Amino acid sequence: MSYFVQVVVDGLSNGAIYAALALAIVLVYRATGLINFAQGGMAVAATFVAYALVRAGVPVLVALLAAVVAGFVLGAVLERGVMRHFERGEPDTAIVATIALLLLLTGGSAFFFGYEPHPFPSLFPNRTFEVLGVFISLRSIGTIVVLLAVMAGLQLLFRSTKLGLAMRAVADNPQSSALSALPVSRLLMVGWGLAAALGAIGGVLVAPQLFISPGMLDFVLVYALAAAILGGLDSPVGAVVAAGFIGVAEALAGAYLDVVGDDLKIAVPFVAVMVILVLRPQGLFGTKTTVRV
Repeated sequence: MSYFVQVVVDGLSNGAIYAALALAIVLVYRATGLINFAQGGMAVAATFVAYALVRAGVPVLVALLAAVVAGFVLGAVLERGVMRHFERGEPDTAIVATIALLLLLTGGSAFFFGYEPHPFPSLFPNRTFEVLGVFISLRSIGTIVVLLAVMAGLQLLFRSTKLGLAMRAVADNPQSSALSALPVSRLLMVGWGLAAALGAIGGVLVAPQLFISPGMLDFVLVYALAAAILGGLDSPVGAVVAAGFIGVAEALAGAYLDVVGDDLKIAVPFVAVMVILVLRPQGLFGTKTTVRV
């Protein structure tokens, strides 16, 4: 039993990494109606800002705040300078543009910092403690607590604030929102800025475990997209729950299914995701959309 609990705890720790990026993907989708493949590159670029400041002797917490500000500015500039030109075009064109931004941001980070992974200090003590034979990392607990706080903040933003409600209206129907005197362009810019700032938080949280590099979040992005879609693209709670499910399913499959092992365990959560989406296409916590013809 203690081994089973240990595997589940390790899976939740991995799920917290996936949730960090999944929340940012959900934020962009709820604010703009677009799936942003560049989210990982934006998060890494902002995290490198924190890395440069830490190397200069700045405390990690101050570097995190600076990375959040830098991420917001980066997201706003990319929306204003690039994505704005695809607002009235086909959604598929905008998605391809985000993929191009991912490659551009990854290449830019490599140009300034190289491709070699670098160690990054953690916001939380790198210690573990034992509870009934199960070893739990303080770093993982701190990451999960921060992500839960971010999730609650996003729920509050989109359900209880004028800004969040306006962003949702723009994502659902930008034409009607413009006729209602909502500043559509400004709200889209704010949505991208907030998502990049959230990505900076996630990047700083997971960098101590993954080591910071330009491709640090490329693999995580695949899991994060799966978690965002499984949980429901309009649900921060769903993204966190789905990320935890994916992390635990992967860990249990690798530990208990000899046929799967370490090589094929990546496929297990994605098979489960496909099965669940066949039964519930809108995701676990997503809203079912009804269109009147």
